[in-house]
Amino acid sequence: MIATLNRARWLALLVPAALLAGGWGAQLFGGLYPCEMCHWQRWPHYAALAVALLAFSAPPRPARALVILAALLIAVSGVIGVLHAGVEYHWWHGFTGCTSTVDLSGLNGAARLDALMHAPLVRCDAPQWTLAGISLAGFNAILSLTGAAVIGWWLARVR
Repeated sequence: MIATLNRARWLALLVPAALLAGGWGAQLFGGLYPCEMCHWQRWPHYAALAVALLAFSAPPRPARALVILAALLIAVSGVIGVLHAGVEYHWWHGFTGCTSTVDLSGLNGAARLDALMHAPLVRCDAPQWTLAGISLAGFNAILSLTGAAVIGWWLARVR
C-alpha cells in the first residue's frame, strides 16, 4: 500500500516537473516563446508541483488526498493542452487574442500596418515546433493525461 502511494507521489511530482522543465528549456534554450495558451498549460503544473511536494510531508491518508489533487491539476493541464492542440491543428477556432484571423487583403497601407501592430507576437494557432506531427501542446496533452491516469490507477489500488 505505502509503496504504491509512494510511486503515485513520485509520479505526481515528476510529471509536472518534467513538463515544466521541458517548457522552460524550449523557451530559454530552444528559442521557442510561449503563447497565451502555453502559459495556461503551465499554471496547473505549477500548482500540481507544489501540491505533490506537500504530499511528501503528509501522513498517508492526507498524502493520498494531495496526490489526487495533484493528479487532477495535471489532468487540467492536459485538457488545456487538448484545447490548444485543437486550435493549432485548426480543429476548432481559438478563443483568445493570440489566435490571428487578420485578413490583410483589401486594406490600405495604414490599415495593414495597424492590423499587424495589433496582431499577437506569438500565435496560439501556429505551432512553433512539432515532432511526428505532434506539437508541444499535443505532447503536454498526451503526457499529462497519461500521467494523471496512471496516478489515478495507482491510487485506486491503495485502499
